[in-house]
Amino acid sequence: MTGALSRRALSRRALSRRALSRRALLRGLAAAVGALYAVAPAGRASASPALSAGPALPVDPVTVATLEAFADTIVPGVKRYPGDHALAGAAPGPGAVQAGAITLLRAPELGLTPLLPGLAGLLDVEATGYATTHGRPPLSLQPPLSLQPPLSLQPPFVGLRYADRAALAADLLRPGTPDQKLWLLLALVSALAFDTAAHLHTPDAVRHGHPGLAHLRFPQPDADGLWRYPRFSYQRTLADPHPSTTPSGSPA
Repeated sequence: MTGALSRRALSRRALSRRALSRRALLRGLAAAVGALYAVAPAGRASASPALSAGPALPVDPVTVATLEAFADTIVPGVKRYPGDHALAGAAPGPGAVQAGAITLLRAPELGLTPLLPGLAGLLDVEATGYATTHGRPPLSLQPPLSLQPPLSLQPPFVGLRYADRAALAADLLRPGTPDQKLWLLLALVSALAFDTAAHLHTPDAVRHGHPGLAHLRFPQPDADGLWRYPRFSYQRTLADPHPSTTPSGSPA
């Protein structure tokens, strides 16, 4: 009975924390999503400018670890070093984290940095609830392995095994789920970092071997940083350019 009462008290505190976090986070959601879509419009083949011209704002290590774990759940990758708890190592090769998901989240232009600790905290509340209801205590509650730092220091979402991270993420992203838009934003950033290198100047990202663009076999630009396709599907010129077309290719 005492255990049940303790769980109810924990749930009440978690719900109160969720309400406060959600109120603050939703204020920045619309502007952030609009900025992200402006950075990486669909179908653009020309070089895109770098999103961030200045240094990323600092974020505390616990927040970074939790957000890395979520990004790694969306686009998984290999562990960066032995004992890397944030990345589960569920897939070979680099994933969203190596592609710069956290850098994109911290870009000053997005204005998300003040919201990230609350978002990470809300995710950890969800992870704690998931572990409790599914009878799977996070790895952070297990005895630490030898030659590893104490796992009790890991945030709850980081402490989940990859299969449980993925199951929780699927629940959070399901239509109609409370706070779904928050998790869609976080998943969108993870995908953008890997698929588009939205935080980098596209020619520089390709030339320096950005892991996501390299995985997608994104072609190298010409020497001037533009992409041209002398070999196209029809193998012939379909129409002559309008005489008033600008040097950049824009119509008159």
